[in-house]
Amino acid sequence: MSNKTLVIIPAYNEAATIEEVVRGAIAFADVSVTDDASKDATPTILAKLQKEFGKRLHVIRHEKNTHIPKGIQDGMKYAVEKGYDWVITMDAGLSHDAGYLKEFQSFPNCDLVIGSRTSTVNVPIYRKFISWLAAKVMNYCLSKGILNLFGANLRDCTSGYRRYSKPMFQKIATYPLESVAFDFHMEALSIVANNDGSIKELPIRYIFSNSSFNRKVLKLAIQFAKKLLLRKWKLIPQYP
Repeated sequence: MSNKTLVIIPAYNEAATIEEVVRGAIAFADVSVTDDASKDATPTILAKLQKEFGKRLHVIRHEKNTHIPKGIQDGMKYAVEKGYDWVITMDAGLSHDAGYLKEFQSFPNCDLVIGSRTSTVNVPIYRKFISWLAAKVMNYCLSKGILNLFGANLRDCTSGYRRYSKPMFQKIATYPLESVAFDFHMEALSIVANNDGSIKELPIRYIFSNSSFNRKVLKLAIQFAKKLLLRKWKLIPQYP
């Protein structure tokens, strides 16, 4: 895929890993990092890297922490502004191997490619169960028809390592997002599906590291899934 690709990396207090992640990603594509009001040395490290990489590294600074949705959405707005053809989102904490970027870039044309975590390292059992259950719920929520229980039968609906097509990241860039945290990945998937976007999966190896996933974040994801279910059953109005 020779078209222009932008890698978007939301980051909050990632001083320990952000340089390695940026260097790994920029070997394959331009990079935009959203520094989500980091209080550690992340801004200093990014400023140093900008001097080295120039226009190939774009940094968006949030003065107030907004979490993943706004971090990725602002990166997508930049991609729209600069005319990129594809956006790839990845984690700032070394959970996502930058080596897969080449595979994402060469993957056949479709609207969303999800990095499906078929191989995992150090992932707690409870996290595996939550991801498995989320996939079941999301497949049903996005299926056509009340009795279609399996939908597209996607294996991993919550992975944040993804490639979005231009039509899809353009929609997400201006969408009035409801998500607050990791539920963004569920909402973005629903936006693509509701706009009849094509969705495929790319097997990846996922390494569990430090994570901001907690009970509050889990509660938000459950609440978002509940909204999708109620809309599917036409018990609440569609959104937006």
